[in-house]
Amino acid sequence: MPDVNPSEQTSKPSGSSSGEETDQAQIDLSTHRFECRSCGYIYDPSEGVKKLQIPVGKPFLELDPETFRCPVCRLRTDSFRDIGPKTKPSGFEENLNYGFGVNNLTPAQKNVLIFGGLALALACFLSLYSLN
Repeated sequence: MPDVNPSEQTSKPSGSSSGEETDQAQIDLSTHRFECRSCGYIYDPSEGVKKLQIPVGKPFLELDPETFRCPVCRLRTDSFRDIGPKTKPSGFEENLNYGFGVNNLTPAQKNVLIFGGLALALACFLSLYSLN
């Protein structure tokens, strides 16, 4: 399956009406996370913001730019940048094909790999005590 950038996917005409294309673009952006450039807070639509009474599933683009502020540093929506959906691999696009395939992992998968390796190393180290 070829790698397709989500922004390219929505900009290509698929033989459907323009109304359906804009709906597809809205669906794609509704799952994207946005990061505050100042403090690093990440707005994730799948979590919402309890502190600000923002329900789960509300896309960032539907937030009111006049009233929404970053819960941490209180900056407006124009200080946020799109970092893509949660399932998008982290890192630069041009570097994703290098290495042993680790670059294509999501941040959560990288955490499991790193901390799982550390747990295995600790278990091996502790097993040395049984060699009396």
